[in-house]
Amino acid sequence: MGIYQDFGLKQIINASGKMTALGASAVHRDIAKALSEGSMDYVDMEELMVAAGKRIATATCAEDGCPTSGAAAGISISVAAVIAGTNLTRIEGLPFSDGLRNEIVIQKGHLVHFNAPITQMIALGGGKAVEVGQVNHVEKSHIVESITEQTAALFYVKSHHTVQKGMQSLETMIAVAREHQLPIIVDAAAEEDLHQYIAMGADLVIYSGGKAIGGPTSGFICGRAPLIEACRAQYQGIGRAMKVGKEAIAGLLTALQRYENKEDSSKEQRERMHWLLEQLKGVRGMEGRMVKDEAGREIYRAQLKIDPQVLGMDAYELIRQLESGNPAIFSRNHDANLGIIHIDPRPLLQGQEELIVKRIREIVEEKDEPAI
Repeated sequence: MGIYQDFGLKQIINASGKMTALGASAVHRDIAKALSEGSMDYVDMEELMVAAGKRIATATCAEDGCPTSGAAAGISISVAAVIAGTNLTRIEGLPFSDGLRNEIVIQKGHLVHFNAPITQMIALGGGKAVEVGQVNHVEKSHIVESITEQTAALFYVKSHHTVQKGMQSLETMIAVAREHQLPIIVDAAAEEDLHQYIAMGADLVIYSGGKAIGGPTSGFICGRAPLIEACRAQYQGIGRAMKVGKEAIAGLLTALQRYENKEDSSKEQRERMHWLLEQLKGVRGMEGRMVKDEAGREIYRAQLKIDPQVLGMDAYELIRQLESGNPAIFSRNHDANLGIIHIDPRPLLQGQEELIVKRIREIVEEKDEPAI
C-alpha cells in the first residue's frame, strides 16, 4: 500500500511513459530527500533562481538557465521574454501585447495538443501564433514569407506529438532565424539530450523536469544569458501564476545532477521488454515485437498488435479492461485506432512487467471462458 491508496485511490501501473496525467515520474529516493529537505527550510528565492540557473547552464552547456513549474509554463515564460524583455511596464501588461512585436511563427504540424493546446501557452505569454504551411507539408518559403515587423520569434516543437514528416528541420528554422536576426525557441519537453539544441544554436530551449530526467513536477529553460534574464523577469508578471516552489527547485537540481551521472539504462529496459514479449508469445490474437520511439529517441517499447477477430476484442476493449483493474494498468495508446498498444519500460517499477503479463493473460483467459 502506498500514500495514494491511503487516500482511497487505486494503485497505478504506468506503462504509458512519463505522462503528466499519471504524475510524470516516480522520483529516486535522493530526489525525494531533496524535496523533503527543501520544503523544511527557508531560502532567498531570488538568489535560488540565479543559483539554479547556473546549475542548469552547467548541465546543458548553455549560458544560463531558469527553473519553471513545468515545460508548459516554460513556453509561456519564453514567449513573454522575447516580447517584453526586462521592461517592467511591458511585463506587467502581458498577456495583452497590442502594439508590441508579438507574432510567434510556428509550423502547422507543430500545433500539438498535450492535454492543452500549445497555442494557448503561447497566448498566455502574450504571443500570437502564426501558423505556417500545411499540416503535413511546410516549405522554407512558408516560414520566410510569414516573417514581418511584428515577428518576435520562431518556435520549434521537438516531440512525438508533432507531424513527423513534411516539416522543415530545426536546422532550417535556425538558419532562417539567423538570417532575420530573430530568436528561436525550442520546446524539447520530453527530450533526453540536454545539449543538442543549444549546440545547434537555439536561443531558448524548454525541458520538463518530470519527464526524461526523472525529477519532480517542474521544468527549466536554458539558453542565451540576456534572454534567460528576461525569463526570470517574467516572475514579476505572468510567471507569478506559474511560480515554482523552493522544494521543486531542490528536487530538480538533484535530478539534473543524477541525470548527468546516470548510467545508460536502455539495455536493461530492452531486456525487460524482451522478457515481457517472450511471456506473451503464443497468446492468441496478439502479435508482439520491440519498436524504437517514433521520434528517434533511444527508447524501446514492447508493441502488441491486436487481432480482434482472433482475440474476440479490439485494442480499445483491452485498454479498458487493463485500466479498470486494481492495480490499473495504463499502456501507451497513441496507435490504438490501428489495433496497437505499447508497453513503455521507463516508468515501470521493479517487477511490474510481471503484473502486466499476468493481467493480460487473465483477460484473455476470461474471454475464453464459456458463458453460463
